[in-house]
Amino acid sequence: MADPIRVLVVDDSAVVRQVMSDVLGRAPGIEVIGVAPDPLFALERMKKQWPDVITLDVEMPRMDGITFLKKIMAERPTPVVICSTLTGKGSETAMQALAAGAVSIISKPTLGLKDFLKNSANDLVAAVRAAARANMRALNASVVPRAAPLVQSAPPVGAMAETTDRIIAIGTSTGGTQALEVVLTSLPRTTPGIVVVQHMPEKFTALFAQRLNQVCQVEVLEAVDGQRVITGRVLIAPGGKHMSLRRNGAQYVVDVRDGPPVNRHKPSVDVLFRSVAKVAGRNALGIIMTGMGDDGAAGLLEMRKAGARTLGQDEDSCVVFGMPREAVKRGAVERQVPLGAIAREILNFGG
Repeated sequence: MADPIRVLVVDDSAVVRQVMSDVLGRAPGIEVIGVAPDPLFALERMKKQWPDVITLDVEMPRMDGITFLKKIMAERPTPVVICSTLTGKGSETAMQALAAGAVSIISKPTLGLKDFLKNSANDLVAAVRAAARANMRALNASVVPRAAPLVQSAPPVGAMAETTDRIIAIGTSTGGTQALEVVLTSLPRTTPGIVVVQHMPEKFTALFAQRLNQVCQVEVLEAVDGQRVITGRVLIAPGGKHMSLRRNGAQYVVDVRDGPPVNRHKPSVDVLFRSVAKVAGRNALGIIMTGMGDDGAAGLLEMRKAGARTLGQDEDSCVVFGMPREAVKRGAVERQVPLGAIAREILNFGG
């Protein structure tokens, strides 16, 4: 019998500590080894027994969650699930935490917290289980100083207004925020248009896009309905909405719509990939990257059958080799490549 996943809950709210301990403690294969109201208490607790996974609030007294997270990653890299409110400040700090090496985010409201945590018990348990399987070596390798883009040349005059003949569709989940930064910061402004689904709670995607836009040569935006996909632009699906691709004459545009979750996710990678298969066919490159579950596997197979090129991130460089593994099993992946080679593959495809 496998050892249980040992979890430490760090949150300054007594209600959150109690409810999260109850929810996780009832889940098979998970053991809550302790709770702490702030990082300093947590560090003392960790001297006695080191957890397999830490759930961490980011706004706490005495030591903030980011400082604590960086300290852990420097001393003994450990999977961390961020539990943050959807307030502006909380969202921004949560994004900093992902950049510093946290595995994933669970959002929590400012009101009705107890009921929310109970109703979201399955999501919380799934996030902890995924974090326990995280490849921390791969995660740390992706939290590195940014490299210069592979091509530094300026785009031709008018390129930003041109329709992209070719299009790249990327789907990712756990570990994807760091992985996407590695890829996108390596791309020049001449890159064909890119559409991305990253599993992330509502409101976090806008901040994620803003942060990437500040460090990339390509333009990175949270997608809005009817927006054009053009050379040098990356559109990220908003949290809580599905994004699909359609043709508008000679142009590619995105539809951003509400709807029921697909594969338990909204946005869903499958929704995006299936639409790309339908409207772009052999003009598309589909890439499935690190993440838990199977979202995107079926859609990527449809892309391959439609003549698209398809890639999967390899196991060694994935934080969680769930989505790519399922895509490989279904025959959707043409080739597996390491994270560091994906940007080059995109440029080769864009030709």
